[in-house]
Amino acid sequence: MPPKTPQPWKRWHTLFLLGFVIIISYLTYFHRYTYPQAPFWDENYYITDAQREMHGMFYMQIHPPLGKLLIAWGEELAQAIGTPGPVESENGDAPGLFRVNERTDQFLSTEHADEFDKGFTFVGYRFFPVLLAWLGAPLFFLIFLFITRNPLLSGFLSFLYVFDNALIVHHRGAMLDGPMLFFVILTIVAFFLVIRTRGKRWQFLGSSALFGAALALGFTTKFQNAIMVLLVPFILWKLWKPKATRWREIGHFTWASFLAFLIFFVGVWQIHFSHMVTINPALNNGGYYQASPQYRAVVAAGKQSSLIWFPMMLRDSLTYVSEYNKGIPKLDLCKPDENGSPWFLWPVGATAINYRWETPDGNQFMYLYLVANPIVWFAGLLAVILSVVYLLMPVFSTVKPQQDPEMRFLILVFTTLYVAYMGAMSMFDRVLFLYSYFPPLIFSFVLIALILMELRVIGRLRLLEEHKVIAVGILAALIFGTHQFFRPLTYYEPLTDRQIARREWLDIWQLHCVNCGNESPMVKHRCEQ
Repeated sequence: MPPKTPQPWKRWHTLFLLGFVIIISYLTYFHRYTYPQAPFWDENYYITDAQREMHGMFYMQIHPPLGKLLIAWGEELAQAIGTPGPVESENGDAPGLFRVNERTDQFLSTEHADEFDKGFTFVGYRFFPVLLAWLGAPLFFLIFLFITRNPLLSGFLSFLYVFDNALIVHHRGAMLDGPMLFFVILTIVAFFLVIRTRGKRWQFLGSSALFGAALALGFTTKFQNAIMVLLVPFILWKLWKPKATRWREIGHFTWASFLAFLIFFVGVWQIHFSHMVTINPALNNGGYYQASPQYRAVVAAGKQSSLIWFPMMLRDSLTYVSEYNKGIPKLDLCKPDENGSPWFLWPVGATAINYRWETPDGNQFMYLYLVANPIVWFAGLLAVILSVVYLLMPVFSTVKPQQDPEMRFLILVFTTLYVAYMGAMSMFDRVLFLYSYFPPLIFSFVLIALILMELRVIGRLRLLEEHKVIAVGILAALIFGTHQFFRPLTYYEPLTDRQIARREWLDIWQLHCVNCGNESPMVKHRCEQ
C-alpha cells in the first residue's frame, strides 16, 4: 500500500487559516486605529515621553524605555513618509491617515499633555503599539498549532485573542501593553520552539536566542514581563531529562539565551541613555528627576553614550521607579470615581474603565470602555480552575488518572505562571487596573487549549477530535457574537443609556452611562461599614 500523503493539503490548509486569522485580526485591531482622533487613558503621558525621546530630552519614567521608543519611532516614520498638515477626517479614514503632525515638540515641558490641537493626528504615535498587538494574533495561532496540531482548532481558538473587546480597545492606543503582550506571546512561542527543537543543534540555538531576545524586549517594555523568567527553570527541567545530552543542551540554551538577553536588554537601555542630551528646567527637579550627582556630571560632559556609565545610569533609573511607586495612591473603593480594582476581581472583568466619552446630540453617547468579552474571560477562568483540579487529581484521587506527561508538564508551566503573577499582584497595595490582568489572561488562553487536548471523556461520551472541533467552533461563534454585542464600547459607536445598561452583565463591572449612578453592591457594603 502506498504511503498516505496528506501533508501538502495540510500545509495549505494551515496557511489558509493563518491568513484568515491575520485578516480578521487586522479588522479588529489595526483597521481605522486612528479613530477616535483624541487621546484616551495614558496616551497623554506616553506621547509626551515619546516626544522627549524624539528630541533627546532627559527624563525618567516608571516604565522601561522600549515602549516609549516604539511610540516615538512610529511618529518619526510617519514624519518621514507623510505630509505635514491638519487632519481632515475625524473618523480615522483617509485622507487623515496620510497627514502627519506639523509639530512634535509641543509637550516637551509637561509630564501630562492636557490640550491636543484639533488637527493633531495619532497615526504615527499609535502605529507600532497597534501593529504589534495585531501581530500577536498570528503568533497565538502558532502557539495553538503547537498544542493541538490541528489548524482548524487553532483558528477557532485564535478567536480568544482576536475578538476580546478589552484587549482590542486598550491596544488601539499609543500605550505600552500592546508591545508588552506581543513580547509575552513571542516568549511563549520561543518556549515551545526550545523544548521541541532538542537534538537539532542550530534550530535549538536559534530558538534559545529568540527566547532570550523576547524576554529582554518584554522586560524593557514593562517590568510586569519579569514573570516570564519563570519559564527558564521549566526549560532547564525539561532539558535535564535526556541524560546523554543534558549538559550539552543546557549549556547551549544558557549561553545562547543569556547572550541574546544581554544584547537586547543593554541595547534598548543604551539607545535610550545615549541620546538623552538636553535638560529642560521646566521638568521634575529642574529636569534631572532623581539623577544622582554622578549621573548629572555624565550628562553635562556628554558621556552617556559610554557603556562604562551604563550600570550607574541603570541604577538611577531603577531608583526613580522605586521612588515613584511610593507616591502612587492606594486602591480606594469608596471613591465614586475609582477606576482601580482588587486583583481577585480581575478574572471576572471588574472593574470596567470608561476611557473617554462624548455625545453628538445629548441622547446618544459614544464611549471607549475597557470591558471584557465575558465569554472569553469566563472560559479562561474555567480553564484555570480545571487546570488546578487536573494537577491535583493524582494527589487526591484513589485511582491514578491517565495523564499525558507532556500535557501535564505544559499545564503545570502555565498554571504556575498564572498563579505566580496573581500572587505577585496581590502583594501590591497601590492602585492597579483591570488591564494588569492581561498577562494571566494570555496564560489562560494557553490553558484552554491544553485542557481541551487532555479532555478524553465526558460522561460516557469518548471525545474524538471532531467533537472538539465542533465544541470549539461553538465557543468561537459565542465569542464573536459577544464581541459584536460589546462592539460599540470598543470602537466608539453611539449608544443610548438603555443600551449601555443592557451591557452591564455584572454589577461589579460598574459599567454605566455618564448620567447613571455608579454604585457597586460590594463597594456600598464596604463603605457603609
